[in-house]
Amino acid sequence: MSNTSDPWWMQWDPDTVTIHDDDVSDAWKTCVLQGVYFGENEYNGWMGARISSIFVILVLSTCCTLYPVVAKRVKWLKINKWFYSFARNFGIGVIIATAFIHLLDPAYAEIGGLSCVGMTGNWSIYAWCPAIMLLTIFLTFLTDLFSAVYVEKKYGKTHQHDFDEIEQTIVSPAEPVQDFERSQVEEDCDHDHHSNTKDKKSIDTFTDSDVDSTTADMSFKSEFAAFLILEFGVLFHSVMIGLNLGSVGEEFSTLYPVLVFHQSFEGLGIGARLSAIDFPQNKRWWPYALCLAYGLTTPICVAIGLGVRTTYNGESYVVNVVSGVLDAISAGVLIYTGLVEMLARDYLFNPHRTKDLRLLSFNVMSMLWGAGLMALLGKWA
Repeated sequence: MSNTSDPWWMQWDPDTVTIHDDDVSDAWKTCVLQGVYFGENEYNGWMGARISSIFVILVLSTCCTLYPVVAKRVKWLKINKWFYSFARNFGIGVIIATAFIHLLDPAYAEIGGLSCVGMTGNWSIYAWCPAIMLLTIFLTFLTDLFSAVYVEKKYGKTHQHDFDEIEQTIVSPAEPVQDFERSQVEEDCDHDHHSNTKDKKSIDTFTDSDVDSTTADMSFKSEFAAFLILEFGVLFHSVMIGLNLGSVGEEFSTLYPVLVFHQSFEGLGIGARLSAIDFPQNKRWWPYALCLAYGLTTPICVAIGLGVRTTYNGESYVVNVVSGVLDAISAGVLIYTGLVEMLARDYLFNPHRTKDLRLLSFNVMSMLWGAGLMALLGKWA
């Protein structure tokens, strides 16, 4: 034993301390060796560069997120369809690679079975990391499913009812109306003919407009709900990225440029998905607000990280628990969104995919480029 005035974890003699794989009570020793329990804050200066990262990430990530949205609505920008397809499918690859490389793997490192957290207390009695991901995937699925069912029940039933009524009025009007029309024909056959033709055209026009409006509203609510799930998962991840960048030590010089590309690529994917949604006229400002929310999240968290730079320890036990749980939740959301909402719907179940095989090949290559580059960034962040 060392001097009794030293902290208890420093009183152990390294020559006599043993670690038994089958003894859960020894797990804290592994945590100490990993520097998790009592690791010191790593902040090492570079204040000017850290402050600059707030504005660089804010501007670049926001611009990349906004570009597809603005280009679709501002006609003079005339975005090329090939570039739009590239951005959209590149973003699919980015989202999927983020789920597996930037979220799933760190989640296992933070709360997985071989981590310090995963070998202590109740964390050691069950595979909580994959369980959180599994639970999140099913919750995301259920949210997606029941949102779609709600929209279909609300609009589909009402729409069908109204359409049936209009169709009955056109094809088989009620008896009193027939009597009234018959009397009108007797009085003025020509006038009645023109009047009925005009009325029928107006009814037909109303029917088409009503159907189109309802369909558009159903489509918007379904697509928007799916997008919110995606942004929810991405923002969780961005919070921890920002905190770490504001307080990390020697890794800052590498992490800074990598995260600039990371957030820009991710933003491009989010913007491309957002631009594909047709927002109602009274909600035209929503896409800009959502782009700004994404662009602001990481810079704000970097600023918070700078505020607690001398006390925040990204390797502490509590931070590992919080970060691991958030990463596992985000991984579940993005795995579901990337594989189901993007790959399955845009490729496997797309009825128009065989109309232009050249475009299909281009989209697949764009997606693979996005996944590959984002996976490569995982080497550093």
